[in-house]
Amino acid sequence: MTRFRPGAVLLFCFTVFSAVSAAQTAHLPAGDPAFACNRECLEGILQQYLDGLASKRPEQVPFAQGIRYTENNVEMPIGEGVWGTIAGLGDYRLTVADIEQGQVGFYGLLHEPKSSSPFALRLKVVNKRITEAEIVVLRYQDEPKGIVWPEPTLEYKPLFHQDLPPAARRERARLISIADGYFDTLQLNDGTLFTQFHPQCNRIENGTQTTNNTKVAITSVGSLGCEEQFKLGNYRYDDRLRGRRFPLVDVDRGLVMAGGFIDHSGRMGRYTLTDGREVDSPIRYPHSFYLLELFKIDDGRIRQIEAVFVTVPYLMPSPWDKH
Repeated sequence: MTRFRPGAVLLFCFTVFSAVSAAQTAHLPAGDPAFACNRECLEGILQQYLDGLASKRPEQVPFAQGIRYTENNVEMPIGEGVWGTIAGLGDYRLTVADIEQGQVGFYGLLHEPKSSSPFALRLKVVNKRITEAEIVVLRYQDEPKGIVWPEPTLEYKPLFHQDLPPAARRERARLISIADGYFDTLQLNDGTLFTQFHPQCNRIENGTQTTNNTKVAITSVGSLGCEEQFKLGNYRYDDRLRGRRFPLVDVDRGLVMAGGFIDHSGRMGRYTLTDGREVDSPIRYPHSFYLLELFKIDDGRIRQIEAVFVTVPYLMPSPWDKH
């Protein structure tokens, strides 16, 4: 396996590669049907990215000139970060594609020398070249020691890969509104619902099912379903759902991929649930969660959620807000 090390060699090679890529694509008009990317095309480009990442060979990936790359909300050159430490990819695969916007997303597992980590990835493709790459890698050893996550269970979920019957589909704007309503429900959660949940709704966070799971000790409501948790006002310590973005929507499958931050001021101590119980907030210091979260929406109701998020400095801004 060829080792691709960051530094002067990397920057030189990537500059040359970018120049070649630019020359190859300069004559391609944006949105030209001849260069449109369907689901198979987007997933093929995603696979090229994953293969290049796993082999530490970014020169094999079809990047556009001026590619923008962020890892855990920090902008950096391709070849830095996980590109230098990855030891391989796991078997878990969850892919989502937005043909209209030229976006493709992925949830999986990657290996580094001393850890294995769930990750989420978003790519933007223009004229079959990657113009944006955004990755969130959850390294458990970097997370707060006060939160103990159960053993993650990354299992294939057929729901995410199935087309919805036409009657159960919703238009793009409506799907985004439903996902945005989830964030409204989570923000300063007081028991009010601003979206609708399927009776069988489940949520996976960083590889762990945090609904209908008696092993979850992160909150007092881990054994409950999505709607029941929110009706109790359990997440009142979530101060803001900030920087919300909805870059990827798959209408046929009812999927919305969202990005953003959950801000925690850490000020709240003991609070009262809507059933009268008093509980202690598990979060008592300022920080934010940076997330890429996927929603499966069936007949206007949230059916399944998959999220990867990492802790970042409190109120940290997003590089993607600059453009």
